Amino acid sequence: MSACQTTKRVPLDEIFSPRSVAVVGVSASKLAFAELVVHSLKVAKFPAIYPVNPKYQEVLGLRCYPSLLDIPGPVDHVVVNIPAESALALLDECAAKGVKSVHFFTAGFGESGDAERARLEKQMLVKAREGGFRIIGPNCVGLFVPKSRLVNHYDVPLEPGSIGFISQSGGHAQNLPSYSRARGLRFSKVVSYGNALDVDESELLDYFRDDPETEIVAAYIEGVKDGPRFLGALGRIAARKPVVLYKGGKTEAGRRAAHGHTASLTTSVAIFEALCRQVNAIQVDDLEEMIDVLVALRFLRPLPAGPGVALIGAGGGPSVLAGDGMEREGLRLPPLDAVVQAELKQNLPVAGGIFINPIDTTNMTDASAISAAMHILGRVPEIHMLVYHLGFHPIGSWGMGRFSAKSFLDPAIRAMKGAAEATGKQVLLALRPPEDLEGMKEFLAAQEAFVEAGFPVFHSMRGLARSLSRALGWSRRCALRGSAAP
Repeated sequence: MSACQTTKRVPLDEIFSPRSVAVVGVSASKLAFAELVVHSLKVAKFPAIYPVNPKYQEVLGLRCYPSLLDIPGPVDHVVVNIPAESALALLDECAAKGVKSVHFFTAGFGESGDAERARLEKQMLVKAREGGFRIIGPNCVGLFVPKSRLVNHYDVPLEPGSIGFISQSGGHAQNLPSYSRARGLRFSKVVSYGNALDVDESELLDYFRDDPETEIVAAYIEGVKDGPRFLGALGRIAARKPVVLYKGGKTEAGRRAAHGHTASLTTSVAIFEALCRQVNAIQVDDLEEMIDVLVALRFLRPLPAGPGVALIGAGGGPSVLAGDGMEREGLRLPPLDAVVQAELKQNLPVAGGIFINPIDTTNMTDASAISAAMHILGRVPEIHMLVYHLGFHPIGSWGMGRFSAKSFLDPAIRAMKGAAEATGKQVLLALRPPEDLEGMKEFLAAQEAFVEAGFPVFHSMRGLARSLSRALGWSRRCALRGSAAP
């Protein structure tokens, strides 16, 4: 056997917990990826950061070293931003330094379509095997591990969470934690793996299956290197944890872009969807839907026992549209019998109200009305969740400061928590973001308060309905397979 076959690989746990990072190719005269990594590591208070570039003595307030071999002490992880032509010489330094992992932000390898660059990738893998280190990428943004303070972007939440995310796209790997932070999502590890020269999707899925810090797994995948191996890894993890999967390259234009992006040869859409059904992975169609589904899985524990929804809020038109949209996505708004309607009318103003589900009354922004409606509706056996909406009608417009005030938020949150505890039914919120700056400030303050109180927040009725439909479908299939939904 060759050295490439016999050298023991560094375990991923060691790669995710480095104590020292070198950033090769950093500059003192610009602010691009390598410089942002150094800055972000400083902000995160990572313990040992070593800029490397023979042109500079200092970068961003840190001593800059001519080469890896000039750095005193060990280097665990290396971030690379140098031309592809210099990769092999750098890997020799990595082997001599005894590093554990090398992340190549550098692009221009196999994804370029150039045969010589594809051969260069293969030579890089041989050097990694012989040198006893792993390669992340090339052509990716690498690792984000909050617990280790290993970051690749400055605008990310540093509190560790329970979601693991793997992504062939560097943009998605950085955007998902940033876009979802206000919704309360936090991550255990995020891995952008690009061309997957060494560490690939199958190895990462197997790792997350056994990772005690990861309870939910999300993945953005354009193509896979080894179909049968991927199917096995996906099946093993989906049998143990929920997997939310976004497949890129579903159209002809998308397939062309995926091949140029990460050299991925995308599989048939029909085959991929059949694979997801076979292993019970939750497939989504875009990043926004992925966030919605992750919010549902993260906050709704356990998931609602069924699809029955009580829809509560101000505004007849939005209530009608929401009812249509929810039922189209597979949820149900059970009609209320005369006894329940009479009880609602005894506790809520009748004039201008709707009492058949959806529920719409003119005072549905008052905590007392919210409490009464939720307590009554939560006792209906066919209703499995209580949805409160705000911002879809002029009565609930953002921008005047009412809905960000403690005088609204504190009693409203107490009312919702009280109803959830009394009835055993989950409370979900649909908050429509406004278009103006003042309204957005109020919206963000209200959203923050609801999320901190433990409520799942969605930005559209359709997003709420679709994500719940996806999550409940996954839960039903778990039950049919004899495995309990986490």
